[in-house]
Amino acid sequence: MKRLWTFVYNKILGWKIIGDFNADAIKKCVVIAVPHTSWHDFYIGLFIRQLANIKISFLAKKELFKWPLGLYFRKVGGIALDRTPGQNKVEAIAELFEKRDELRLTIAPEGTRKKVTEWKTGFYHIAKTAKVPIIMITFDFGKKQNVISAPFYPTDDIEKDFEFMYSFFKGVKGKVPEYSFDVD
Repeated sequence: MKRLWTFVYNKILGWKIIGDFNADAIKKCVVIAVPHTSWHDFYIGLFIRQLANIKISFLAKKELFKWPLGLYFRKVGGIALDRTPGQNKVEAIAELFEKRDELRLTIAPEGTRKKVTEWKTGFYHIAKTAKVPIIMITFDFGKKQNVISAPFYPTDDIEKDFEFMYSFFKGVKGKVPEYSFDVD
């Protein structure tokens, strides 16, 4: 089956993966996938997981987990997120890391598929609270590649950390290029 996934991803879709997740060493992490501009990002993410032979979960708004799609999303690692205001979502999600032996959790830091000029900070605070690294992965539809970073541990300097992370995604084009994240 992996040969079929590889054939479709590399030969039919024309994509390639640069880097790896080091799954044996990194059992818990926050994975940020940028840019998130289209529903196409979802199946590219599924290809990455299959080809890297790694279990990666993802957060999505709870509205997506209604029947019948909810069954599928849970099966492929989805975790429903209640976005009702007034909750401490960072603490609740960080607790998931504490309760599990293995959790790699993908979050789109833009928080939407539309154009944004800065990221939401929840993923960063989740990683800091859970004491897990952040792994960055590009969804570059321009170059048709997914570049996977080395694990990055947040420091106590959020501005420098974001500057570092923003630079990793410089020039990366999403499926909808005008929605791509880019900081000048």
